[in-house]
Amino acid sequence: METAQEPRRILDQVGKVITGSSSPTSASFMEAVDSLQHLLDNMSLGIHDQNSETLDEAQSLLQIGMCQMEDEFRRILEMHSESVDPEWLFDPIANPSFSSLSRERSAEIAAAVEDSGEGKQEEDESSLPPNEKPLIDMLPPEVVPILSEIAVHMMTSGYRMECCQTYIQVRRPIMEESLFRLGVERFTIEDVQRMSPDVLENEIVRWIKALSVSVRILFPSEKRLAEQVFATSSSISEWCFAEVGKGCMTQLLNFAEAVAIGRRSPEKLPRILDMYEDLRDVLDDIDSIFSGSSCTNLRSEASDVLCRLGEAARGTFAEFASAIKKDTARNAVPGGAVHPLTRYVMNYLRLLSCFSNTLDEILGDQRSIDSLPRVVDESSNLGLSPDESGRHSDDESPLSMQIVYLIEQLEGNLEGKAGLYKDTALHYLFLMNNYQYIFQKVKASEVRKQLSDEWLRRHRGKVRQFHNSYLRGAWHRVLACLRDDGIHSGSGSSFSGGVSKSVLKDRFKQFNATFEEVVRTQQSWIVSDPELCADLRISIVEMVLPAYRAFLGRFRSHLESERNSDRFIKYTAEDLESILNDLFDEGNLSHRRGSFSST
Repeated sequence: METAQEPRRILDQVGKVITGSSSPTSASFMEAVDSLQHLLDNMSLGIHDQNSETLDEAQSLLQIGMCQMEDEFRRILEMHSESVDPEWLFDPIANPSFSSLSRERSAEIAAAVEDSGEGKQEEDESSLPPNEKPLIDMLPPEVVPILSEIAVHMMTSGYRMECCQTYIQVRRPIMEESLFRLGVERFTIEDVQRMSPDVLENEIVRWIKALSVSVRILFPSEKRLAEQVFATSSSISEWCFAEVGKGCMTQLLNFAEAVAIGRRSPEKLPRILDMYEDLRDVLDDIDSIFSGSSCTNLRSEASDVLCRLGEAARGTFAEFASAIKKDTARNAVPGGAVHPLTRYVMNYLRLLSCFSNTLDEILGDQRSIDSLPRVVDESSNLGLSPDESGRHSDDESPLSMQIVYLIEQLEGNLEGKAGLYKDTALHYLFLMNNYQYIFQKVKASEVRKQLSDEWLRRHRGKVRQFHNSYLRGAWHRVLACLRDDGIHSGSGSSFSGGVSKSVLKDRFKQFNATFEEVVRTQQSWIVSDPELCADLRISIVEMVLPAYRAFLGRFRSHLESERNSDRFIKYTAEDLESILNDLFDEGNLSHRRGSFSST
């Protein structure tokens, strides 16, 4: 009889608590739910009579209790859940609930987080001790045990799905808002395709920072919260976190994919490499954080997006090489100056050399064989031996080979542009200027590490060849005026000591006119490299001055007695040296023009 009365007594007791004013988080309410669940278990085992009326009442009371717990679970979550302040993520040390770290480590962690978002530090991963993460508390620590206690009672009472769905419904929008506050918006592929270069640049910068702090701080912190709330079941906590976080992770990956499959342009390559590096660096973290079976596709997608970024980088690299080769110009650069294409290509290579390890990884990937057929094939069909091309295929990295090829494409393009100059001397001055610029850019940047000493010597030799060709093209006419032939021939009163004064006068006039014409022509020519300019002036002086001085020494005395001899002997050797040392000097341009205005 006592056994038959026991269910009634329990139902009366728990009914007063559950339908009364007790809070679902109170100890009495929790005990009432436990008693009710115990009663239902005993009834199912036959320990207590299982009449339909008692069973229906017990189940109804349990449902009421679970609804109250679910409401309280939702209320607590909603009351204390808020999107994370970006300042907390970008500067974790400012977060008062910054946890899991000693004070002594805080500055180091903050620096590591900053480095991961703002720049590339090869050792940023090693700056954190193993298993030490800069986590933040997503909810106030005091409410987490309450939520966990409610979750335990709901799951043991058969309301696991209701509890999980409530958790997901509240936390998922919070995560999405946190990501939005980090600067990541939802863009379709079409949205990304339509972005202007400046807008896309800004969005990529935001994405890079957001990816780093999301994977290193935001997602791990959210995962820890799920593990704390659903502490009794790792599979449930794993599933709940996945449902909360994988949408945000997918959003990050979708943007990267949209960039990877977008229009390829050289300007985008550095940012694509930034994205590749940052995703590569957190790929293991993504696999670890989203480790559940429900995230298999997400982990695969992250790897696929990384591959597509690599493919985009290879394809953009190949497009860049093609663009160099196809660049055409109808008008020559004034003064034989360094061509804008040369500046662009070399500064671009200088920038890319900062990604040398990553580019070696991408270009050396087996898949790059299909991605860069033109670079590899064309560079091997240039008709050059390994020594002539500057390649040492056994020693050179994939990036080194591509840089050599790109510079060869640039040099070939410059040869074509040099043909726009009708003046042979200016033709070679243009090539000299541009090859010197290439040489100096290589020497003064990280590109130097990608090229051999043999390449540098060979390239320096080309500059010297153009130098010599310029000297012959520009000054041979001047030197031809200083020849002796014809001055000693003939007879008559115009001869003095076997020298024809009339021929000598004509020769001096011819020299003066030719010299002034050459100098005047070159007044608008440009040599911007100081080292090259100085070297060029020295060469011109050493070429012209000794010949003029010797000519003066041999024949000045034959004309000095003539009236108005300064009409023929206009320049002393010192005058000539001064004029030549002013060549390619824009500051003396007006002075030089004035000095020749009367001729």
